[in-house]
Amino acid sequence: MNPYAAEEKKTILGHPRGLFVLFFAEMWERFSYYGMRALLIFYLVQHWMYSDSEASVIYGAYTALVYIAPVVGGYLADRYLGQRKAVVFGAVLLTFGHFLMAFEGDGGQSAAEINIFWLALSFIIVGSGFLKANISVMVGQLYPRTDIRRDPAYTIFYMGINLGAALGALIAGYLGQTYGWAWGFGAAGVGMLLGLIVFVLGKPLLMGRGESQNPDVLARRLGGFKFEWLLYLAGICAVGVVWWLVQNQAFVGGLLGLVGVSLVLYVLAIAIFKLPYDSFGQAPRRALMLYAAGAAISVLGSGISWLAPEYSRVGLPIAVAGAVLLMGVIIHQFVTRRDEPRDRIFAALILIVGSILFWALFEQAGASLNLFTDRSVDRQIFGWDVPASMFQSLNSIYIILLAPVFAMLWLWLGRRGWEPSTPLKFALAVIQVGLGFLILVWGANSAGPGQMTPVLFIFLIYLVHTMGELCLSPVGLSAMNRLAPAHMASLIMGTWFFASATGNFTAGLISAATGGEGAGPERVLEVYSKVGWLAVGVGILMILVAPLIRRLMHLDTLKDDVPPLAGEKAIGEPIAPGLRIDEERRLP
Repeated sequence: MNPYAAEEKKTILGHPRGLFVLFFAEMWERFSYYGMRALLIFYLVQHWMYSDSEASVIYGAYTALVYIAPVVGGYLADRYLGQRKAVVFGAVLLTFGHFLMAFEGDGGQSAAEINIFWLALSFIIVGSGFLKANISVMVGQLYPRTDIRRDPAYTIFYMGINLGAALGALIAGYLGQTYGWAWGFGAAGVGMLLGLIVFVLGKPLLMGRGESQNPDVLARRLGGFKFEWLLYLAGICAVGVVWWLVQNQAFVGGLLGLVGVSLVLYVLAIAIFKLPYDSFGQAPRRALMLYAAGAAISVLGSGISWLAPEYSRVGLPIAVAGAVLLMGVIIHQFVTRRDEPRDRIFAALILIVGSILFWALFEQAGASLNLFTDRSVDRQIFGWDVPASMFQSLNSIYIILLAPVFAMLWLWLGRRGWEPSTPLKFALAVIQVGLGFLILVWGANSAGPGQMTPVLFIFLIYLVHTMGELCLSPVGLSAMNRLAPAHMASLIMGTWFFASATGNFTAGLISAATGGEGAGPERVLEVYSKVGWLAVGVGILMILVAPLIRRLMHLDTLKDDVPPLAGEKAIGEPIAPGLRIDEERRLP
């Protein structure tokens, strides 16, 4: 007998009631995250008295860790906890972290309360890891694989993300910059608490979805404690590790680089040797050994350069030598053996690497662009001096307005055979992120020396950047879904998450460059001009190589038996889906 038979008959707008439990839980979680993020750079500079450069690097390390944590949280949920318990645990950590942000103390880096601040960031990072990777998976679990409602369900869910993000920046940003930090961060905490309450009370409406696949393992006792509680304890211990990491940003950068290189080399090894030869054991032994040696040398050299910068003169030549050996092996394998799945993985990796530059520039929104808006923009609208943090809502508002337009545009172009290829859309995204900065620089310079930049150009840069995001984020996730073999889907999605984290950390470094010695609006505009033209140049180069990347994708022989991601046209942020994309596909 089905214990959920009665609940399955109850719907809202034709969808299971559990969808709206997930919708509101995620909406309030995004409210809390983006509300807090809108204030973070100001809090670091104006309350804790960090320089612009220091605050930017802290911001970059924090957002990078937020983006990479779901890889671990998704793994633990899939293997042990199940999605529902992981979401509840993550929400508890997030609620605690957001409320800790409200304990501001007297300010200054010597204040004892700054340790509470670091602890708050750590709770938010680890909590995001458990929640973000798993709540979107539960949406797909509410529907059979062949249910035509899956696509609109995810569209509704992703709109909840954007709605929460917009409201968070508007409400928490206004309260924080008008009435005090505790009000803004407190509002974010209340939002997260509401999300937790909705999710816990709505458990019956989820109809048993997202439960652990290994309840016996969770109930097993180790050292007198249930294994489930040991996992929660490990999560708490992870907060301590992250507490140290977020205070040592240089180590985070080195670790991201080292792990990123290792991850890419591992994916390449599978693509070059396992896919064409069915297993590593059947691959050419000499080529495999040379590849392993090159990979080890590259990782060693990179590790020396990033984790011990004072020895980079030693590490860099070692890394280059390893890279040369790797290139030789890769080129030899391409020449001697043809394999379409391998080529598609290469195409996916090229797109992933290209996304790093996009996110590094796009994510200036929460750092240097936020500070520039506060200091150098005439924010008077109808006589009201709008707090700078509230402009963080523009991106989410534009996504809500433009996502359906872009979906219809691609469909209209596709029917006429004019739709740009995925590599070309990536190129257009990179060009648009560069153009956004160039438009802002032009607007600031046209106002004249010493004059405030008209607020119109803040609306324009967010508009152009959001249009670029809609050319890259949903398109990129769709490409990862199509190009990755089934057994590599989670690995490729993890690599996509990692690229987003790397882009966020790099964003902190670029933002830091705007706040160096002699900083001022001129310095910011100088950096924006350089990165803007760089992005336009890289985008043009990507247009030129787009046909080659498209050839690597082998679209003519790509089977259509892999359904698209449900609701992909409404996706904004790069980690909106979880790692389990097999659970998030729509009707075949």
